[in-house]
Parts: sequence; C-alpha cells; structure tokens
Amino acid sequence: MIGEDDTMIGYVTLGVSDLERAKTFYDTVLAPLGAKRAFGSDRMQGFSNGAGGMLSVCTPYDGEAPTHGNGTMVALSAPSREVVDEVHAIALKNGAADEGTPGIRIPNFYGAYFRDPDGNKLCVFKMG
Repeated sequence: MIGEDDTMIGYVTLGVSDLERAKTFYDTVLAPLGAKRAFGSDRMQGFSNGAGGMLSVCTPYDGEAPTHGNGTMVALSAPSREVVDEVHAIALKNGAADEGTPGIRIPNFYGAYFRDPDGNKLCVFKMG
C-alpha cells in the first residue's frame, strides 16, 4: 500500500536540444524550489529537492530533435505563492516564454505557466 509520503511520479524527463543550456536554465529556475543537480550523465541531468521525485532534462536517445507534446505539461509544487511568482519571473528572465502569469486559476490553486527554451511547458503552483 502506498503511504502518504510516497509520490506516484518518480521522475519526469524533458527533451532538450542543448544540454548545457538546459542545465544552466534549470539550475537557476529550480533554485527557489530547493532543487539542485542530482543524477547526471553525458546526455542527461536530473534535478531534485530531496523530497522524492526528479525533473530530468536529456538529449533524445535516438539522436532526433526533441519535441514537446500538445497538452503535455510538468507541474512543480512550490511552498508559497511568493515562490510561484519568483520562479515564474526567473524563468522569463532566463529565456522562458510566458504561458500564463501568476494567479488563482481555480479555488485553492495559484499557478503560473511558462515554456522553457526548448518549448516544454511547465507550471509552478501552490495549493491552498
């Protein structure tokens, strides 16, 4: 049986065209969430805040161009609305495209949306 502190998602991987650029982007954007580089290899870099789960970026194994799915999005949990605002601003300052400014989307859900330099869509949010 899954305990309350177990996560359903172990990790998410986003395809990127320039691994070094992606590492620099996510080093900066994920810092307010307490995440830093974890597991890595010559074509992949994982980031974790130590609370379980990991966000990874990688160059595609097949050598083809990375793509992002229409409707596919990764959502990153933040400890406060202020951190949502901070992450969104940092992302835009570092080359992300705005996909939705910080704000209440539905009751008890405060979120902001952006696309990384490779076009992957992310949300940073705070429930409650």
